[in-house]
Amino acid sequence: MVKKLFWQNPYLTELQTRVVDTIGNDITLEHTIFYAFSGGQESDHGTIGNNRVIKACKEGKEIVYTLDDEHCLRPGEPVVVRIDWERRYRLMRLHFAAEIVLELMYRTLPSIEKVGAHIAQDKARIDFKWDGNISAVFPFIASEADSIIEADHEIVSAFSDEEKEERFWEIKGFARVPCGGTHLRKTGEIGAIDLKRKNPGKGKERIEVYVHEIC
Repeated sequence: MVKKLFWQNPYLTELQTRVVDTIGNDITLEHTIFYAFSGGQESDHGTIGNNRVIKACKEGKEIVYTLDDEHCLRPGEPVVVRIDWERRYRLMRLHFAAEIVLELMYRTLPSIEKVGAHIAQDKARIDFKWDGNISAVFPFIASEADSIIEADHEIVSAFSDEEKEERFWEIKGFARVPCGGTHLRKTGEIGAIDLKRKNPGKGKERIEVYVHEIC
């Protein structure tokens, strides 16, 4: 089983490791910093041994990476893993912005039900089961989120059960939430955010979360 160093240090952008196994274009590694799609957060982009990663998939506790054709890697071979840091960092910022917005929504509308989420490089979205226009609470949600971001709180990220690979994030005095994504160190890294409302269909509401470029 691969050792997932993106949890230990999500700010690593390059790693030397070894290939464990290959089946056609699919490979597994001893260690990795390359996040695979999970919990709505998209996979990283990057290379393994200078070969572009086409797809990264979780299979139980393992991660299988699909490379370009004719990668020529063999079990036991040393490789360098590199990720697109600009993309990873933007995903981390959007992910945690969405986490804060979601927790504030639960507190503001206790009966609301989350039915989906997706974190991409351009925006995050959270889908809810809800009748009515969700944007009515946006001014309050945005103000509370801005206060948490500007306070630059420390974000604790750790295992609740290491054997089961169950993890959480926590901001002291705000929330502790199960989550296996890649997390920022401080809330201030999120920067300014914008919220937009979408209506995917009857009885459903969507919040789109955007983060501003960092100068």
